[in-house]
Amino acid sequence: MQPILKLDAVSRQFRSAPDFAQRIADLLTRKNSEQIVRAVDDIDLDVMPGEIVGIVGESGCGKSTLARIVSGILPPSNGRVLLEGRDMATMKEADRRKASLSVQMVFQDATASLNPRKRVVETIGEAAVVHGIVSSGEAVAYVSDLMARVGLDPASRNLYPHQFSGGQRARIGIARALAVKPRILVCDESTAALDVSIQAQILNLFVQLKRDLDLTYIFVSHDLGMIENFCDRIAVMYLGRIVEMAETEALFASPQHPYTRALLKEIPTLEPKKRAFTAIKGEMPSPLNPPSGCHFHPRCVMAQAICSSDSPALREIAPLRLAACHFAGDVETRVLSDVI
Repeated sequence: MQPILKLDAVSRQFRSAPDFAQRIADLLTRKNSEQIVRAVDDIDLDVMPGEIVGIVGESGCGKSTLARIVSGILPPSNGRVLLEGRDMATMKEADRRKASLSVQMVFQDATASLNPRKRVVETIGEAAVVHGIVSSGEAVAYVSDLMARVGLDPASRNLYPHQFSGGQRARIGIARALAVKPRILVCDESTAALDVSIQAQILNLFVQLKRDLDLTYIFVSHDLGMIENFCDRIAVMYLGRIVEMAETEALFASPQHPYTRALLKEIPTLEPKKRAFTAIKGEMPSPLNPPSGCHFHPRCVMAQAICSSDSPALREIAPLRLAACHFAGDVETRVLSDVI
């Protein structure tokens, strides 16, 4: 089966140009103070039709930047984004605009992503009218159907975003994304700002929409407990790179990368016995000056000399299991890490 979405060596850098005074200083000292942030670093990822892929990692690891590249909000600095085998960058403008409708994003902060000056009927229906999916005369009925599908009262379509609760605004954001008939939804922490009970309702809505509309999801989150119960496959990111990728059950049962193992050990549980939670030692290095070799080696309890000099490739260590660690798949290393 061909992937519906393929990322091929995708990277994204952000450059910070020096101000006038710094440029003068650079001329005098013959230095270049331009700063480069490597937010996403050489990512390969295949997403199959109907799949739910979770992307997890600490804040600042690049998962939201990757989500914006996938959804077309940000172009990659290097690499290719292929939609059903077609490179988005080489398409004609009309074809690219049409293809981009297939991937829509649901944002974390629904309040900030909705225009406070527009009524909900305009917010949801505008893109569908602009792209010729429905006529202006059909827009009200079309928006009403979408609102009912996501659990909103169509009679409230003429209200403004501030007149809705946080959970309702999240549903408005979902309806807006669905209005252009996408095949892929990219959800960037779409439930993070909601109460736990509302989170469950939104996740149930996502499941229902997947079943009804045959959607594919890329779900960005820091909530590993939720990811475990929602996603088919998980990619773990650290400092712009994917360090492990596996089917959800396999990853939670036997994590292969030390970073993944450290994350999973700190998931809160309902077990009655006391637990001592230990944070991963140190802090995530700055993406302005990432460590050599394996980016995780300064914080890794298993690091050896090779880790600081050679960058491990993301390699297949078992069917459908990938890990970027020199020792992934080694039985003795797994036993040692379990003891630690």
